[in-house]
Amino acid sequence: FNDNSTTHPPPSVYLSMIIQQLIPPPLSICLVQFNDKAMKAACFQNLVQANVRNKRFLKDAVRNISAKGITNYKGGFELAFEQLSSLNVTQGRALCNKIIMLFTDGGEERAQEIFQKYNADKKVRIFTFSVGQHNYDKGPIQWMACTNKGYYYEIPSIGAIRINTQEYLDVLGRPMVKANNKAKQVQWTNVYQDAYYIMLCFGLIPLFLVCFFSQRPQNQLILGVMAIDVSLDDIKRLTPRFTFGPNGYYFAIDPNGYVLLHPNLCPKNPKFQEPVTLDFLDAELEDEIKVEIRTNMIRGETGHRTVHTLVKSQDERYIDRSERSYTYAPVKGTDYSLALVLPVYSLHYIHTTIGDTITQAKSFCSSTVSESLQEDKFEEYGYTLIAPREYCKDLKPSKNNTEFLMDFNEYIDRKTPNNPLCNVDLVNRLLLDAGITSDLVKQWRDQMPMCVFFSAGLDWTEDPETYESSFYKRSLDNDIYIFTPTPYQEDTNMTEDSVLVSRAVNLDIDGVRLKPAVVGVKLDINTWMTNFINATLKMNCKDEICGCQRNDECLFCVHWILHVQCACTSPHLQIGQFFGMIDPILMVNLVNMSLFTLNKTYDYQSVCDPKRESKGSAAGLRSVYVPTIADILNVGWLASAAESCITEQTQYFYDNEEKSFRGTLDCENCSRMFHAEKLWKTNLVFVIADAKLTCMSCDHKPLIQAEQPSEGPDPCEMAEKPRFRKGPDACFDNNERVGHVIILSSSVDFPHKHKLLPGIDILHCMVQQ
Repeated sequence: FNDNSTTHPPPSVYLSMIIQQLIPPPLSICLVQFNDKAMKAACFQNLVQANVRNKRFLKDAVRNISAKGITNYKGGFELAFEQLSSLNVTQGRALCNKIIMLFTDGGEERAQEIFQKYNADKKVRIFTFSVGQHNYDKGPIQWMACTNKGYYYEIPSIGAIRINTQEYLDVLGRPMVKANNKAKQVQWTNVYQDAYYIMLCFGLIPLFLVCFFSQRPQNQLILGVMAIDVSLDDIKRLTPRFTFGPNGYYFAIDPNGYVLLHPNLCPKNPKFQEPVTLDFLDAELEDEIKVEIRTNMIRGETGHRTVHTLVKSQDERYIDRSERSYTYAPVKGTDYSLALVLPVYSLHYIHTTIGDTITQAKSFCSSTVSESLQEDKFEEYGYTLIAPREYCKDLKPSKNNTEFLMDFNEYIDRKTPNNPLCNVDLVNRLLLDAGITSDLVKQWRDQMPMCVFFSAGLDWTEDPETYESSFYKRSLDNDIYIFTPTPYQEDTNMTEDSVLVSRAVNLDIDGVRLKPAVVGVKLDINTWMTNFINATLKMNCKDEICGCQRNDECLFCVHWILHVQCACTSPHLQIGQFFGMIDPILMVNLVNMSLFTLNKTYDYQSVCDPKRESKGSAAGLRSVYVPTIADILNVGWLASAAESCITEQTQYFYDNEEKSFRGTLDCENCSRMFHAEKLWKTNLVFVIADAKLTCMSCDHKPLIQAEQPSEGPDPCEMAEKPRFRKGPDACFDNNERVGHVIILSSSVDFPHKHKLLPGIDILHCMVQQ
């Protein structure tokens, strides 16, 4: 807690912010400021988890502290002890080591009666920091630290802060050294990114130094740790990812609920010094059952739950309702818990057994299996893309589709699919798929007027890896035709003249439901629109509505695909544009009528341009950071210029079974009628309405679906309902026989890791057994 009396210097505030950044996520923290009165520096009523969001919030609170009043240690310590004894914090790690840190420039009182009242058993350790150059008596804050088995330190300037702020860890570590073998257990860290953006976790074991001196107490220190790093990619290679299906996955969580191996763990923050922390309930769309699953996994339980849940699409533009099966169990020898998540249609899979050699493979499906993969057969079978996977260890995937296809064919010609370096199941599935899809191409060629085919695959913009393709994964979760446009380019106002239509293939084998594939075509919008207009036109009509026509001044017809619209009457097609940007007032009314349900989510892994405080005031408005020449010349600037931030996403989805919606848009001096109809077995909505030009007073602020910077959920509200966390299995806080020794030094090498700087007077109030 901070002393913000009138003598309070700026370095104390800076020191408090640095200490907060050094506190790891497993711990809980609170911040108290005091002068003649004590108060919480932020809105948190109790201790909160030291995660990135809470520490950032507390950092802003410290920045806004202003100096006033006089020093009153009694009030500050009393509030701090009350925070530690609060019933709301007696959960998880907050019950283990309890410490209070005081940042001050000195005072006259010792607050002895407060320590006698709240800390007679010395269970709470006091660490005091004398900050800045001053002439006040340091004796009281030295006494506080040493009497309460803590640590006292002087920090005369800002330059000494980062060097000397973690000395207190030696004091807290001595009970662990005292426990000896009981404490020598492997501990696993959060996920980190290294300099090459590879995600790693570390297994750590502490190293102790125990010295015995003749007729003197035993000296106990933690020298450091031995560690081994484990790449998450290496773990992923050990799992049969392609057996689970595109929507199946696995993940693990730690005792804090943070995930690793989760497909939604995709940090964009290049600052690899920071841990990658994403809670399970932030990685997925939260509901009550998932909260229960998270709690059970943290407790190390084994279980299985089937959940009807909302699923965000791969491109994060859509939300679908689907069924998922969660099976979880603890990982032996660690504090992690592992879960496997599968949709119902992926609980079983087709095991391919095509043959042992390429010759046998060719005989399958009348030799079309391998021929459909040959470049000179594309005119007959259509252009073929194969997913860029590691089919064989000595065949590296390529981003160039044509090049990878040719490399694969050459490899199969030279070696058999049963080569020891190959994943036989994966190669066999590819050959089987090639034979089946070749027949599909022949059938679709009869639908040429409505389809777009590719002479060289150049028009195909979807991800060739179906497991990363949004349309493919959505098609599996929905038993309807999924219309997917290419996103509208806001910066160039560019739109494509085709829409991808896809649907999953359903199989029922002995009561087992399977979805082994997705079929789809790209429809030419102009051809499709012409056919639609012709189907709606009435011949020989007079005053009534004669159907949808292009550029109609009175009638507005739309095929709406949640995120896409095809304006039948607009002179400029806006395929892929969010409808809330085109006709906001109509969009708002349709949402209010529950045709769509709005859902807001947050992305906690985003990066934004850095912000810097304006020079006028530390608490003033922020301005956009402009890099200096020194920044640009700095080798690491490009990797560290961006900073972590939160962005808000908005999705719309069907949440009821109603098919028809109609109403009137009432404006100032006019109105617009509209009618909306969900189209059977598709994700389309057909909307017909009076044109916008017939009632210009209905203008409404555009609705934005695009990702926007956000402050995120209110940290104060979230702190009132903290998420479950599990503390360590063993708590090393036994300091019953600990005494204290005061060591005053300026430039001395101790028989441990402390190396003190010349010219800086440092007073260690250390505890030794």
